[in-house]
Amino acid sequence: MSAREFNFDGLVGPSHNYAGLSFGNVASFNNVKSASNPKLAALQGLAKMRALAARGFGQALLPPQDRPNFRLLRSVGFTGSDAEVLAKAAQESPVILACAYSASPMWTANAATVSPSADSADGRLHFTAANLNNKLHRAFEHAQSARSLRAIFKDEKHFAVHDALPGTPAFGDEGAANHTRLCKDHGSAGVEMFVYGRSEFDTSISAPKKYPARQTLEASQAVARLHGLSAERSVYIQQNPDVIDQGVFHNDVIAVGNANALFYHEQAFADEAGALDQLRRAMAGVGADLNAIRVDTAQVPVADAVASYLFNSQLLSKDNGKMALVIPQECQEVASVAAYLQGLVASGNAIDELIHFDLRQSMRNGGGPACLRLRVALTDAEAKAMHQGVVMTEALYHTLVAWVEKHYRDRLEPADLADPQLAIEVHTALEELSRILGMPGLYDL
Repeated sequence: MSAREFNFDGLVGPSHNYAGLSFGNVASFNNVKSASNPKLAALQGLAKMRALAARGFGQALLPPQDRPNFRLLRSVGFTGSDAEVLAKAAQESPVILACAYSASPMWTANAATVSPSADSADGRLHFTAANLNNKLHRAFEHAQSARSLRAIFKDEKHFAVHDALPGTPAFGDEGAANHTRLCKDHGSAGVEMFVYGRSEFDTSISAPKKYPARQTLEASQAVARLHGLSAERSVYIQQNPDVIDQGVFHNDVIAVGNANALFYHEQAFADEAGALDQLRRAMAGVGADLNAIRVDTAQVPVADAVASYLFNSQLLSKDNGKMALVIPQECQEVASVAAYLQGLVASGNAIDELIHFDLRQSMRNGGGPACLRLRVALTDAEAKAMHQGVVMTEALYHTLVAWVEKHYRDRLEPADLADPQLAIEVHTALEELSRILGMPGLYDL
């Protein structure tokens, strides 16, 4: 059965700020407490969506989540009116207030794990919202993520949206950022590769020493069960704990796959040879050959890969059978990466085009092109069955640009989070957005 891949990009929210809440994310920590530009961040994201849609790639969006998260603030003891809650949180715990204002749902690669209908036992497209329980500012996201996904993919004949796994360390789940699907084409049965950083119950598996491993083996296995995946086509690979300690907090910072191609760094996996052997054997079962595109440390050191977000790029299938690599502008500014990419495109391999975007507002908070999107392979029937209001068109692009220009600030300082007016502005903007997207009641939690 034929299928088309859609990328659902996160629309950057009006409270986009640099609070440095994500320990282990080097870019996020390096820019802590600097001023952000929510308006520019949203416009940069929309420009990316528009450009890819104009090229004929399937493109849609996921809406921001309501902020500040008063449910979080009230659950930890801040009481009174909304304004009083904000004032108390700002005075007693500015970090918790920053967590409540986090715009991190913009990185929809963490929203859920997706298994196309070609892979599942019941022939439906499956989503499992990620619990993101490693970080306070993200641990509340899954409720709204599941709600948004159910609003878009509400036809239960075609779609199944699962709630997040139990919010305990044993089932730490970071979504599609640690999941890659490899296949012959998007509509055929594929191999689902789950990359984990540690195991809760198997003490023989080594773990990083400096930064936390956010994805567990147990969570990956649970998602595969929920989605009805076959054991033969589910591959579990351990991320190299040493690269986690170098700032590679998710697998999508060190590897990216598309169709039968796996573009990865030499140090990505704990057992590189074993990982490739597992993938080759599994892919043989679906009639596909693995095209492993390896980047050696001598070509691109891990530090340069992290600084440029080379692997946090999108690999997109083109009509000519080749692939385009969507990269951030930073890839052209890191010498080793720029030189490598020039040789890659000239090599005659699957990747024959580079598409650059300026995503500096996202990059400064630790997220590149791949962080901003959730990949969903849809058959024609499934594409028709999903909510159409989130599909990127030229008309929607211009409507959303006008909406951003109307509602977003162009400068946001950490101290601004205590301003009650900001909360009003964000809520007003999102209420209007829900009408634009044809999703009334989306924020009525």
